[in-house]
Amino acid sequence: MINTPTPQLSPAEQTRRALVLAALRLFGRKGFDGTSTREIAAVANANIGSIAYHFGGKDGLRMAAADHIVETIQAIAGPVLGRVDQSIEAGLDREAAHRQLAAAVERMVGFVVARPEAGEIVQFLLRELQHPTEALDRIYAGVFEPTHKRLCRIWEEATGEPAESERTKITVFTLIGQVIYFRIGREAVMRRMGWSEIGEREAGAVVDVVRANLDAILAARKGGPS
Repeated sequence: MINTPTPQLSPAEQTRRALVLAALRLFGRKGFDGTSTREIAAVANANIGSIAYHFGGKDGLRMAAADHIVETIQAIAGPVLGRVDQSIEAGLDREAAHRQLAAAVERMVGFVVARPEAGEIVQFLLRELQHPTEALDRIYAGVFEPTHKRLCRIWEEATGEPAESERTKITVFTLIGQVIYFRIGREAVMRRMGWSEIGEREAGAVVDVVRANLDAILAARKGGPS
């Protein structure tokens, strides 16, 4: 059952949230076409008619799930990337930019690798990336593009390489991709590492290696333009 009572929310808001979380889980696991509104309502412990009432139907619920992803990731990235944008406007030296990149990577690992709800978000995203809908358009505009652009701007401050160059964009994608793998390949990673879970200790080990990779890339760029 998904709809754990939230004191700050009204009963209607609790139902709406439970339906969104149920849809996110089921759409990710079974696909949009493979999931019925009846299943969503059952998992959310809600009346099936509440889907039409709150979202207008199944398509509206998928868009609401996309909005939930945008809001969740913005809340995770904002405390780091928001401050970075302000710092860049005032001028950010290379060492400060390096520290901000390291902080962003650490926060990314903490969420994507360690937090259980990240698995449902990633499953939903993978299906959208394979079969794009308007939901992906909303997630791309709300999260993918702005977050990638912000990281590219920080990279420029750290290395002197233009933020919108092909090389910078690909480099930032590789930084993100190495973190995402630990979620996509979670079961294989745990088997190979002999881990029964990926908790705080295991996530810390991933952070150490990912940050070392970042340090090595930045060290290799030190001879670049300033």
